[in-house]
Amino acid sequence: MKFLAIDTGGRYLSVAAYFEGRMFQRFSPDCALQHSVRLMDEVANVLEEANMRPSDCDFFAAAIGPGSFTGIRIGISTVKGLCLASDKPALAVTSFDALAYTEPCPERGEAALPARRLALIDAGHGCFYSCGYDEKNEIVLPPAFTDREETEARIREGFVPIASEPLFEGCRIVSPGSGLVRAALAKSDRIVPPSALKALYLRRSSAEENRK
Repeated sequence: MKFLAIDTGGRYLSVAAYFEGRMFQRFSPDCALQHSVRLMDEVANVLEEANMRPSDCDFFAAAIGPGSFTGIRIGISTVKGLCLASDKPALAVTSFDALAYTEPCPERGEAALPARRLALIDAGHGCFYSCGYDEKNEIVLPPAFTDREETEARIREGFVPIASEPLFEGCRIVSPGSGLVRAALAKSDRIVPPSALKALYLRRSSAEENRK
């Protein structure tokens, strides 16, 4: 199996290629909202490192959110373009999946993820996008837009919060880079035409809110 995966939904930028059991990854923890400037260079770098061409890919995967409205659009548009240029299908992976499918590195002293975990993404103003997973990476709490009180209630139910950044005390930090590839591998039977890629929005954008 060979594919390229892109995640531009957060502060970070994640681009990874998977080629016959090997993963090649570029991960920038703080892209400073320069996804549109840096993305294609990173795509070229990863493909070169993997000795792949876009036409070698079986499909292209995009993180569809939730997260930055602009960032999500950049990632989806890029993947659609690659799919259309190469005549290949697309795969949707959520930003939650990229967190939940992360596998810690024992060599770095990272402990295994808890069986029940709550993937969290900062939604601003003390609110979060959240999604609960079980030990089989099955979704048991559907994606939602939650405030701090609702999030704490889910944590009291036994879900351990995980995120790509320190949201609050007790929230475990994981890297969404490796999780992006593992989620794409797990969901590779769900490929769709590139036109079917849709952003996962759990609330209206700030511009829409301001028009109320």
